[in-house]
Amino acid sequence: MLTVDELRADESIDTVIMAFTDMQGRLLGKRLHRDFFFEQIDHGHGTEGCNYLLALDMEMDPVAGYEIASWERGYGDFELVPDLETLRRIPWLEATSMVQCDVAWADGSPVRPSPRQVLRAQVERAAALGYEAMFASELEFYLLRESYGEAHAKRYVDLTPSVPYILDYHILASTYDEPLLRQIRNGMHGAGIPVETSKGEAWPGQQEINFRYAGALAMADNHVVYKNGAKEIAHLNGCSITFMAKPDHTWIGSSCHIHSSLWRGGESAFAGESDVFRAYLAGQIACARELAIFFAPNVNSYKRYAAESWAPTTLAWGRDNRTCGFRILGSGSALRIETRIPGGDVNPYLAFAALLAAGLHGIENSLEPGPPLEGNAYASSADRFPSTLRDAIAALENGTMARAAFGDDVVDHYLNYARTEQALFDRVVTNWERERLYERG
Repeated sequence: MLTVDELRADESIDTVIMAFTDMQGRLLGKRLHRDFFFEQIDHGHGTEGCNYLLALDMEMDPVAGYEIASWERGYGDFELVPDLETLRRIPWLEATSMVQCDVAWADGSPVRPSPRQVLRAQVERAAALGYEAMFASELEFYLLRESYGEAHAKRYVDLTPSVPYILDYHILASTYDEPLLRQIRNGMHGAGIPVETSKGEAWPGQQEINFRYAGALAMADNHVVYKNGAKEIAHLNGCSITFMAKPDHTWIGSSCHIHSSLWRGGESAFAGESDVFRAYLAGQIACARELAIFFAPNVNSYKRYAAESWAPTTLAWGRDNRTCGFRILGSGSALRIETRIPGGDVNPYLAFAALLAAGLHGIENSLEPGPPLEGNAYASSADRFPSTLRDAIAALENGTMARAAFGDDVVDHYLNYARTEQALFDRVVTNWERERLYERG
């Protein structure tokens, strides 16, 4: 990481990216010349962005139904306010640094539905109760031999995995991709993101790189820098990476396993499977269905949930049991909950906020998680996670916990997002339909 004084002294860096994370988890913003960046922050300013950036679909088309931005309101600006603690080098881009931003209105008040603000509010809620929330996210991805341009030209069909066979923990197979993976590991290390491991995953071309846990906000910041940066590094190497939850119906899906725990006074509040641990876990289980769109935000997200696919279908919890939606790992200060429900397409700020809000709900209401599941959760009678985005929308519409935790404005904002995603998909004719019906229908 960089301090402002270090950046002033390092004249080899001439570009500063000011970016925030949108609803889809993408980094959006501007590149500033270093001199203008210093001019702005020395006068207490950030930079402007059109408020439609938090009211778009994936195609960047403006969408009706958002309270904060519309044609009727004129699509004005909000301000990107730099969080200077996030200032870092971007080693894979020449002479470039980045600072992540919060989004504020002209009067300085936060744009509450912006993902970083949604998480910040829950971090502050935890702090008011005396807890520090610690998180880590494990992102899986597919590495394809085609560049992004080539994949687009092929309409994303018949793409070539980097390795043609399953390479889970396979040293030889992952060596074939090591020149790129090493660039990613070292690039992230240089960007101030502590790297732990990389490994092959459960399908041809599937990989995973893992990073050290951190405070919830810092971990979400690192997550989006890594996800964006991995794609940039792949592009620079003439190949592509996808974090889609389910890139192909014949492939294993890509997950984002999220580890979380609460700390108090520098010590784990979970140690010994404490009452705090049990209530936090129970809250996550009790609220998972209602908060599903924060874990699985797209129609494609739900294609990943299939029996014996390594993606959970139930809300069961178990100790070191990968068939469960909630897997308990570690002991002592390392005791933590691994939530296996989110996919690689998740927005980390929203998923972390949902898990934290649910856990705090459990603590405030002294919930109990019931006994752990032993055996195969796929074949159990445990409650199921929603199997479609349509079901997830209904669960949030009918719930009350999310509105109490996030506020009506935030819930209504993301309900509009999810309803839009579902409506857009419902109008599309897919290859699956053509393949079945073109000749035989």
